[in-house]
Amino acid sequence: MNDRFMTAEFQLEDGAVEQSLRPKTLRDYIGQNAVKESLNIYIQAALSRRDALDHILLYGPPGLGKTTLANIVASEMGQNIRIVSAPAIERPGDLLSIITNLNQGDVLFIDEIHRLSRTAEEVLYSAMEDFAVDIVTGKGPMANSIHMAVPKFTLVGATTRAGMLSAPLRDRFGITFRLELYQPEELATIVRRNASILNVQAEPEGILEIARRSRGTPRIANRMLKRVRDYAQVKGGGVITYEIAREAIAMQGVDDLGLDKVDRNMLTCMMDKFGGGPVGLDTLAATTGEDAVTIEDVYEPYLMQLGFIMRTPRGRVCTPAAWNHMKRQPPMTSDQMKMEL
Repeated sequence: MNDRFMTAEFQLEDGAVEQSLRPKTLRDYIGQNAVKESLNIYIQAALSRRDALDHILLYGPPGLGKTTLANIVASEMGQNIRIVSAPAIERPGDLLSIITNLNQGDVLFIDEIHRLSRTAEEVLYSAMEDFAVDIVTGKGPMANSIHMAVPKFTLVGATTRAGMLSAPLRDRFGITFRLELYQPEELATIVRRNASILNVQAEPEGILEIARRSRGTPRIANRMLKRVRDYAQVKGGGVITYEIAREAIAMQGVDDLGLDKVDRNMLTCMMDKFGGGPVGLDTLAATTGEDAVTIEDVYEPYLMQLGFIMRTPRGRVCTPAAWNHMKRQPPMTSDQMKMEL
């Protein structure tokens, strides 16, 4: 038996080391410069007033660092953070319990806040605006409502679907940020930093290749870095070179532009079965076997950024760039067919 697999260092790798990949301060947070600049001003102003930061709504595609930003807000404010996922809040009482146990200035982070039930959402209205909650005790004629003050706190809500938030809840957020997909140069900086943390030797060309194929998403870049690291340890002497990065990423089914098997399957279905579109979202989901929400939140943003698909009133349409990338010939239009005749 090889003893190196039993060391404490190996056992802790996926814990302490992986957790350290998340930046702890705004200075270490890479990308989203406009968001960082504004957030830094708001934090400094709140600290100078010795007041809680206003409530923050973060929205955008998954994997862009919404949870990381929430942790940074708490760290920069010098406060504790309580993290909860909206689907886990089944009853209004669950949310009441969380809010009433917060301390002055604490940060409450609710992930997937668009999935919060309407009854639980109503608990937030007075808590966010008046820092008070109404607790009902007893039942029937013996029921009694108690108006209870809670410490001033900062709610940070994260969502991939801001349009699904109700207007009353959305309007109670004083600060709203949309996180954008990253540029390859920004992702390369993230990969370089995390490769150093993981003690992985990586050449600049290998780092840029990982960044270029990470779909503009830091989460994917970090995951891809770890898989390329594994490949390099076995096939490349532990060094991530351009060739090693290309081979490792290709083994995962990701092409030169970062498209994976699902992306290519979507484009192939649209081209082969619907002539490139237009095709409705539900029809596309049924044809590809993927969830409609997953297509809309995970795959479409990057394909649209590449200019491979367009949303039209009639449905999704493949662009000429998508046909070229898939090395296929688009069907002839009616005008072209008339010219042929």
